[in-house]
Amino acid sequence: MIEQIYAIGDIHGQLAELQRVLDLVEQDGGPDAKIVFLGDYTDRGPDSKAVLDLLIDGQSQGRDWHFILGNHDRMFTHFMEDTPRHDPHLPINLYWLHQRLGGDTTLASYGVEFVETDRKSEVHQQARSAVPQAHVDFLSGLDLSYQNEDLFLCHAGIRPGVPLADQTEHDLIWIRQEFHNDPRQHPKLIVHGHTPVAKATHYGNRVNLDSGAGFGKPLSVAVFEGVDCWLLTDQGRRSLVHSA
Repeated sequence: MIEQIYAIGDIHGQLAELQRVLDLVEQDGGPDAKIVFLGDYTDRGPDSKAVLDLLIDGQSQGRDWHFILGNHDRMFTHFMEDTPRHDPHLPINLYWLHQRLGGDTTLASYGVEFVETDRKSEVHQQARSAVPQAHVDFLSGLDLSYQNEDLFLCHAGIRPGVPLADQTEHDLIWIRQEFHNDPRQHPKLIVHGHTPVAKATHYGNRVNLDSGAGFGKPLSVAVFEGVDCWLLTDQGRRSLVHSA
């Protein structure tokens, strides 16, 4: 029997959307379905704390859930260190608490308000008191990828031409154009999020499931059997195929 894997795109603090797609998974595959979450659980949306509570609760129940690290997850954990770290990928003037990235809404979900006039050191101290250590530990322990015989699931994508075993953390959570613009077949079908698209899309060598939940659009969930793929909808499965 071919293994079924469900993959859920970037959640970005959207609790209601997460609950909706989890219901779709359970209707399609039952309560024991294998789910891979593609990262970016927090930021931008209003319910980051509740999203992490739900995911951690599912993990503690022993559900067959697998969690991948996203760039927003790493930014969150960097901020929560004893001395906040700035991700070297970002411009110096673009930091996690900036409205563009959404760390401010994440902290708001824990009861910590931030405005640009606040001293970041004071906000950091408040966050260290408000954010449960279990949330930090969960985000710090995320995997960089999940794979089987046919699929390689990660947050952002891979460096084309580099063996899957040699991919770097930086590329797996940040890469964009070099990956998007390469039409060659990869060793496996790559399933990812990270870069919002108007709708979940199959490109032939990759499937992008980030349909913009961080900007208020519906969250996407797909089910894979081998390399065959379907989106889950309120009306059931809808085939997701590459259209050249």
